[in-house]
Parts: sequence; structure tokens; C-alpha cells
Amino acid sequence: MILAAGASRRMGRPKQLLPLGETTLLEHAVDAALNSTAWPVIVVLGAQAAEIRPLLARRPVLMAENPTWSEGMASSLRAGLTLMNAFSIRVDAVLFALCDQPAFSADLVQRFIATQQATQRSVVAARYSGNLGAPALFTRPHFAALSALVGDEGARKLIAQLPAGEVEAIDLPELAHDLDTPEDYANYRGVSAQPAPAPAPFKATP
Repeated sequence: MILAAGASRRMGRPKQLLPLGETTLLEHAVDAALNSTAWPVIVVLGAQAAEIRPLLARRPVLMAENPTWSEGMASSLRAGLTLMNAFSIRVDAVLFALCDQPAFSADLVQRFIATQQATQRSVVAARYSGNLGAPALFTRPHFAALSALVGDEGARKLIAQLPAGEVEAIDLPELAHDLDTPEDYANYRGVSAQPAPAPAPFKATP
């Protein structure tokens, strides 16, 4: 589930549409998910949904529109989980990812899935900058608690409340580089000798 409903106020323009190599920041995240074994891929839109939706029209994703996106991250989790449960009540886990981490890739998605299967932990979370955060994989027993979050509370709050034995951490320092401000974007483009690790573009059907 790609969370992309924010207004990008600090960026000053929709960061979902920022050029990243030959694609955009949001397309990069979506294609990474599509090139993994995760299914279905859900994208949660909110602010600028009308502008962003056509970008994904030819990709096989489910788009959840969050009309209360200004409430904060919790409302996007609820919108995405509502659509997911409408699609299938048999989905046993969800990986929540952000659209503003250029290092996000299909290989990382597979690593989360493999780690959960190997450890049988109910939550697998990325660890960077000394914290646990997104991407984070939650198994179904946590869906109700995720849906009960309010305001700008993301999954990080729930992770902090869980016993350590339920959470497996994956050290991913490269994910600390997210793009929230024009300075972040300029610095990323300046220090990155190569384009973001681009997934193979997903081939849309005619």
C-alpha cells in the first residue's frame, strides 16, 4: 500500500509528481511494488488526486481516495484498509510504504515478505536514523488497531506500543533519505551520482 495522499506543503508542489530519473517519485514507488510479488497494490490519494490519478491510469493498481486526507496519516491508513478489505478479506498482511523514499525498491518489498515468513513476527519494520518506521509490514491481527488510529498518527505509534517480540527490524539506512522539502530534493539530485534505483517500468496493457 503506497501512501500518497499528502499535500506536500513543505515541498511547495506535489512531490508525488517530482521527476526522478525517467519517471516520477510516485511512479517509482508504484512500479517497485508492482515488480514484487505483493498483490494487490493499493495507492492512497488525497490532495491533488485529480492531477495524480491519470498518472496511474494504465497501471494495475487499486486507487483509494481519502477525502479526509487533511486529518493526517491515520485517515490514509483507514482509507487504504477499507478498500483492501472490500477487494479481499483473505489478504493476510499489508506492507505500508511512502511515496517519497527514492531507495524504495521491489527487492526491499521481497525482503520484508521473506523476513516475515522466516521469523513469523507479526510486524516487520524498517530501521533507520535510530527509529522504526515505514516501510512496515503488518499482519492481519493488527488491521483493526491500524484502522483505529486517528489524526496524524501513523503506524509508528502502533509499533512503539507492541512488545519487542512481535516486531522484527530490518536495518535500511538508505531509506532515511526522504524528500520533504525543496532542499531535500536538490540535495538528493546533487549527491546522487546515479538515478534512483529504478525498477523496470511496469508494462501497461494496451
